[in-house]
Amino acid sequence: MNRMFLIARREYAAYAMTAGFWLSLLAFPLFAVLGGAIPVLIKSSEPVREVVVIEDGAGAAGLSASIRDALARDADRQRERTEEAMKKAAGASGGAANPAATQGAMASLSRPALRIVDTPADIIAAAPGAARDEAVRRHLTDETPKEQRLDAVVFLTRDESGKPAARVWSARATDDTVEDFVRDALRSANRKAVFEGAGIDAGVVEAAEKFRPEVKAFSPQSAGGGEVSFRDRLPVIMGLGGGFLLWSLIITGASILLNSVMEEKSNKILEVLLSSASTTEILTGKVLGVALLTLTMLAAWGGLGATAFFLFQPDYAAMAGDILWQGGLLAWFVGFMVGGYLMYAVLFAAIGAFCETPRDAQTLMGPIMMVLVVPIMVMSMALRSPDAPVIQILSWVPFFTPFLMMARLHSDVPLVELIGALAGMFAFALLMVWVSGRAFRAGRSEEHTSELQSRA
Repeated sequence: MNRMFLIARREYAAYAMTAGFWLSLLAFPLFAVLGGAIPVLIKSSEPVREVVVIEDGAGAAGLSASIRDALARDADRQRERTEEAMKKAAGASGGAANPAATQGAMASLSRPALRIVDTPADIIAAAPGAARDEAVRRHLTDETPKEQRLDAVVFLTRDESGKPAARVWSARATDDTVEDFVRDALRSANRKAVFEGAGIDAGVVEAAEKFRPEVKAFSPQSAGGGEVSFRDRLPVIMGLGGGFLLWSLIITGASILLNSVMEEKSNKILEVLLSSASTTEILTGKVLGVALLTLTMLAAWGGLGATAFFLFQPDYAAMAGDILWQGGLLAWFVGFMVGGYLMYAVLFAAIGAFCETPRDAQTLMGPIMMVLVVPIMVMSMALRSPDAPVIQILSWVPFFTPFLMMARLHSDVPLVELIGALAGMFAFALLMVWVSGRAFRAGRSEEHTSELQSRA
């Protein structure tokens, strides 16, 4: 036992005392914040597309008004969403939120995707056909001065059956934002025309277009026994977050263990260790050392995240703490996270024991990475349908157990399944310990035989 802890301390110090470890420890929160902020910044800084709308022919009269009406309805919906988000933000913070700051932030994220501008004179003066198309091209290219450049030009027409249609010229061939918006607007205009043609009043059609139902969800399993609240959905979010956290820890920590075992095997360091400790002690010590290293990273990141959570969202933090302490959910989270990490750590150590070169490790890591992708893909289904037969079967497969079980914990999984799946994980880990020991001993005997043959 003492030798095992000595090996664990050596393994921990070998990485914890390096500058790269502390740099990665400090860099991860920064990149995590940037990863969440960059999409928001991109969304808020995305330019509003300047679009020209032209009614091409007498039959297209009135279609441009449908595009403008669609823009107005979209602005109304975004304004309603902004007001709802502000109310939720104020409610979550006990009314302490800054209304002006919140409104400014939400307004930057809810800007319209496009804006209709006046048609340039040269496009109006150009004759329909090739001449007008050439004039349109000039306003969509980068050679055009910035103040004259357009993002899209839309020609509204009607097809042979009289239905609305359009031709959309875009500055970028890959940008379909204007195309999608025009398609939806014309679909709405056609629906309105069909209803009016059937004798339905235009005001009724417009009211039907603007209607947004207020839907409330209720469930006997909700915290209040009635309406479903954010507290009832929080365990689902926590299960998803736990699965992704475990996946990240496996990728970072277990890969360190694989490289450590493979490097020490190639450098004959394992030969020295095997002369004074058993294979089980060596493997257990190395897994324990890397686990402590990963725990250090988790404590640092988790402490920082929890502190930020308590400072900025104290109500949600209190909900999360209450959920974790109820029904032993915290114990099951810890059990599946620790068990899953140890299982994969031992598996990676076994792979390192079988490998002689990094190329050998890469060939074996390919299938393992494909296996790790499966639970990430299935977790969303486990959150929505935790009792689906496929999910229940996959939950018993040790490779998928920790991820899917954490995603299913919110649905009151039977105790037999929880204990059985947890036992299966640890049994698989013990099997990998035995396989790794055989690999160590086999490698040592082969090297010893080759040395004897070379001496002879």
